[in-house]
Amino acid sequence: MDAGHGNLLAISDLHIGYPENRALVEKMHPETDEDWLLVAGDVGELVADIRWALQTLAARFSKVIWVPGNHELWTHPKDPVQLRGVARYEHLVAVCRELGVITPEDPYPVWEGPGGPVVVAPLFLLYDYSFLPQGCVTKAQGLAYAEGTGVVCTDEHVLHPDPYPSRDAWCHARVTETERRLAELPDDLPTVPVNHYPLDRHPTDILRYPEFAMWCGTRRTADWHRRFRVQAMVYGHLHIPRTTWHEGVRFEEVSVGYPREWRKRPGEPGTLRRILPMEVGAGDGGAAPGVGRGSGELR
Repeated sequence: MDAGHGNLLAISDLHIGYPENRALVEKMHPETDEDWLLVAGDVGELVADIRWALQTLAARFSKVIWVPGNHELWTHPKDPVQLRGVARYEHLVAVCRELGVITPEDPYPVWEGPGGPVVVAPLFLLYDYSFLPQGCVTKAQGLAYAEGTGVVCTDEHVLHPDPYPSRDAWCHARVTETERRLAELPDDLPTVPVNHYPLDRHPTDILRYPEFAMWCGTRRTADWHRRFRVQAMVYGHLHIPRTTWHEGVRFEEVSVGYPREWRKRPGEPGTLRRILPMEVGAGDGGAAPGVGRGSGELR
């Protein structure tokens, strides 16, 4: 690829079960023929919807890279595909391979366009409830506190970890394997990790309901932005699109979110975020209102 052309673009939380969000996907196009698109999870809940969105985008962009969010992993009662846990994830990976979409199970591609070369590392890590509410020291205490406030992620009912005994056990297995892969990357190449959840807890500090942070990542990745030469960390899930800096590393939250959320924001909804080349003057993009009681709800 000619280093003078192309953009590394990103989006997440498309939630195309909403007709308004599906219409946003229909309007998404690259800026150049060499643009890559990072899709950081929560495309939708139904396999047919996920396939449609990724197929649509893969036909337009030079390369599409997808990581699963929690919604893709739901065994939704309205989905004809009733696979659970690892079997569901593997089914989605197979769909992506049919479409030519890169997944966390594939070799990490190298972006050699403007701002490169960098390794683009799609990650699937889940969460392990270690982002506990203040005053809680165990998962049981955290869940009890969340239940008391009425802020409990729908994952507790429809995101099954089979064959793992728990979502946190699945998370720990994913973190261990991913850490091994990242450690094997060449020392002279920076990385752009793409994960549905942030690698560090700091983006959750502005959540309207702080207890929701339990479903937003794991403390086991808190030093990865330093260890693995991260140039920019791309994530979604929080529905608080913004740019932040942490220990000199750029964190990009790139969600679209639900129509009731994006209608309140300035700017064109569904605008793709440019990760590379880095926009001049990129800084904290400000915070939209934090995750509300409806976040993660079953639809």
